[in-house]
Amino acid sequence: MNDIKNCGISLSEQEKYAEKVRSLIKEKQEKSGRKLLCYITTFGCQQNEADSERLMGQAVSLGYEKTDDPESADLIIYNTCAVREHAELRALSRTGALKHLKEKNKDLIIGLWGCMVTQNHRMNDVKMSYPYVDFVAGTNMLPRLAEILCDVMVNDRRRYYVTEDVTSEITEGVPVLRENDIKAYVSIMYGCNNFCTYCVVPYVRGRERSRKKEFIIEEVKELVNSGYREITLLGQNVNSYGDKEYGFVDLLKDLCAINGDFTLRFMTSHPKDASDELIDLIAENKKLAKQFHLPMQSGSTEILRRMNRKYTAEKYIALAEKIKEKIPGVSLTTDIIVGFPGETEEDFLETYKAVEKLRFDSIFSFIYSPRKGTPAAQMEDPATKEEKTDRMSRLIALQTEISAEINKCFVGKTVSALCDTRKRLENGLYAAKTTGNKTVFFDFNGDINSVYGKNIDIKITRSTAAQLYGEYEK
Repeated sequence: MNDIKNCGISLSEQEKYAEKVRSLIKEKQEKSGRKLLCYITTFGCQQNEADSERLMGQAVSLGYEKTDDPESADLIIYNTCAVREHAELRALSRTGALKHLKEKNKDLIIGLWGCMVTQNHRMNDVKMSYPYVDFVAGTNMLPRLAEILCDVMVNDRRRYYVTEDVTSEITEGVPVLRENDIKAYVSIMYGCNNFCTYCVVPYVRGRERSRKKEFIIEEVKELVNSGYREITLLGQNVNSYGDKEYGFVDLLKDLCAINGDFTLRFMTSHPKDASDELIDLIAENKKLAKQFHLPMQSGSTEILRRMNRKYTAEKYIALAEKIKEKIPGVSLTTDIIVGFPGETEEDFLETYKAVEKLRFDSIFSFIYSPRKGTPAAQMEDPATKEEKTDRMSRLIALQTEISAEINKCFVGKTVSALCDTRKRLENGLYAAKTTGNKTVFFDFNGDINSVYGKNIDIKITRSTAAQLYGEYEK
């Protein structure tokens, strides 16, 4: 693959490439007698999903139509993740399966995007093992799809778009095609400055860059005016948005002041940046969801130190208890890494006890996955795979019990939830989400469109550790 260096580029500069691509696509469509189709699949986090919506928005603006069938696609993009090895291996496996499509359709364009391919070792994997991949691009190339496709189509060559300058200026106005018509993701910042020893994000997404408040406010206004009912603000460390003059709490206040019936969520928060002012605002403002995702990662202060998390277990517990005290009924969730290098049984038991004490509504737990290039990957790790698997099993069993007990308290109560499905699910029911982001399954015999996108009252009749079930109340 050839290299080009990333540098800041405006959308107006991209338009010359876009016009050429539109012309080429039109020619291909006239020759084939059909529309050209684009298929994009996403691996990883909500930020990747938001990026994919902008990739698809650009593809559609160039003349492609969206398809959910890769077999019929003329452009396939895999938007990849690097946070855990499993996601990387899954993306590479799926890429391997595309070889037969390229053999059937020589004009098919295949691209790999995102965090995974920003890493040199993965880029080498692609160069050596996947010669049918036409282009590779990092997260900072998001506004430049037209330029990339123009180069592939006109010059008929593979391109590797280097991502050295991952702190480049944020480009506004990129077209977006959203996956959902009532729920939306809005990225408010990119990158991370924390350098947790296990994490590749600062290396693959760069340092923190915040969008200007005017663009965020305008985007949220447009979403609310278009009927969106739930908006999730995204950032690798969302509550470090902005600066001393205008920070995350200031932004939330301005967004909550927008007229309309909508709910704001945000993720992901770092405990060191979760201020009293933020907690008080969530407690007081009805437009802010009563949910707080606060990654703990470990309940051992020593392991937190090795992780470079910048807080102690005691400080985290005090903060979590403050959130639960000040925001009655809050749904508190967390992330936990099991088996971090150097974690002893005693360290794990500290995590276990913290989960017992704080009684999270749910946890997202993972066995530590070494990431090449991070400090943790070089740390001694004496614990065996069997020991780590056993710890994970015990933690999951504990949390399952806690979640079941918390959800059982809803039985007999009526909750308000946003109906977010139009079609019956595999269980024959519809689904809605509470302000605490709990899934509620319910039956409905009328026209579901009459309640879709609305907050409805559901009386909870039974529960499991993961879901609530109830009856719709008019």
